[in-house]
Amino acid sequence: MTNMRKNRVSKLLNDPVYGFITLNKGILLKIVDHPFFQRLSRIKQLGLTYLVYPGAHHTRFQHAIGAAHLMGQAIHTLQEIGFSISEEERTAVTLAILLHDIGHGPFSHALENTFVEGINHENISSLFMDSLNKELDGALDMAIQIFDNRYSKKYLHHLVSSQLDMDRLDYLKRDSFFTGVSEGVVSNQRIIKMFSIVNDEIVIKEKGIYSIEKFIVARRLMYWQVYLHKTVLSAEFLLAKILERAREILISGSKLFVVPSLKILLSQKITSDNISQIDFLKSFSKIDDYDVFTCVKIWCDSQDKILSSLSKMMIERKLPKVKISAQKFSVEEVENCKSTHQKNLGFNEKEMNYFVYQKEMENNAYDPRKDEIKILFNDGSLKDITQASDNLNISALAKPVKKYYLFAPNF
Repeated sequence: MTNMRKNRVSKLLNDPVYGFITLNKGILLKIVDHPFFQRLSRIKQLGLTYLVYPGAHHTRFQHAIGAAHLMGQAIHTLQEIGFSISEEERTAVTLAILLHDIGHGPFSHALENTFVEGINHENISSLFMDSLNKELDGALDMAIQIFDNRYSKKYLHHLVSSQLDMDRLDYLKRDSFFTGVSEGVVSNQRIIKMFSIVNDEIVIKEKGIYSIEKFIVARRLMYWQVYLHKTVLSAEFLLAKILERAREILISGSKLFVVPSLKILLSQKITSDNISQIDFLKSFSKIDDYDVFTCVKIWCDSQDKILSSLSKMMIERKLPKVKISAQKFSVEEVENCKSTHQKNLGFNEKEMNYFVYQKEMENNAYDPRKDEIKILFNDGSLKDITQASDNLNISALAKPVKKYYLFAPNF
């Protein structure tokens, strides 16, 4: 049995969304087995969304594996219709999508920019990939070129990062599955089968137009029903406020229990200008959802009343109540809200900013300003989906929608 295990040429994973997924032995398994990547199994794909949709406990690890699986299908489709993609390119683009989210911190998007100002998870993913590439003697050279859009075949980058990439095709279907929000279901395999390449770009064959329409509508519904659900945002901004207060306490020199790796990141104001790549990755690669919530549970009994109150709100799920508006809330309305709650909480005006605050969120299901989803017609012509579709809603969904949120204590 031991010899059989040593001689395995692949690893078989049973994914709840796609069924059995095979990972070939070699560089792919080396990456999956690496501690940097294994950390993703301790980071929830949808952050605190499980507080609204109890099934949403799936992880970044599952999403990365699923996206890599879809990448294999996409490459197979393009090869079937005559495009030349070498085995080296196939492996490299699969590695690029496998590692595209490796830079996510605890609770994914919920704490984006919380630990380092001016750096998003894509930037941190690049740092991880560079570190892994040095460790693996340049084995990720081509994958990094594809990830950074520096490789000669630009369409390979589009499969990793675009409005119709393997990332989106996986997370919409996966997030729909685990939240139970059926409106987000997309026919990702049908969409992949409609892939072609024109002018070094991924395009969709004419007969796939209705699948793309469904994809865009599903994305809009998932954003407002799941990703930007007001209660989800309430929980995520609350968690960010908790860590903001913890950092303020630590920087002031006061004592506070924090797990070691997280303490390093919170004890100083880290920016893109003052981080050391090696020191940062050493700490960042060790923190996950469990570290943050271990601290939050203990902070419920903190001597700092602000931190204690915020932490209890999270642990006891007494989340801030939310008002939503199409226009920005006036200064007077925000101040009146602060004044009302200040009487109950007993904090000063500055401290009330931890409990009453305004945020804004913008979303559009399809953004032609970034890149376009192009439909390839049978006569060889290309049209943007908003022009090709006879569904007027698609053009409307290409316009950004902004909403304003006012958060205040729910007691």
